[in-house]
Amino acid sequence: RWSLPMAMSISHRGTGVALSLAVSLFSVGALLLPEPFPHYLAQVRALSLGPALVCSAKFLLALPFCYHTWNGIRHLV
Repeated sequence: RWSLPMAMSISHRGTGVALSLAVSLFSVGALLLPEPFPHYLAQVRALSLGPALVCSAKFLLALPFCYHTWNGIRHLV
């Protein structure tokens, strides 16, 4: 039977793995891509994405980081 601490523990491990993979892929991409980072940032800005989509993407990027951080602090306390 599932309990809340069990689900939080699994989620904590999952977000940790996801964050590690994201940082690793971003680092490898930064090393291997031929253009500097501002070039790719300008390409994303040129897409003219709506503010709702940009805010949603930022939220989805920040959510695993915040959850993992606060759950780790909760665990240490």
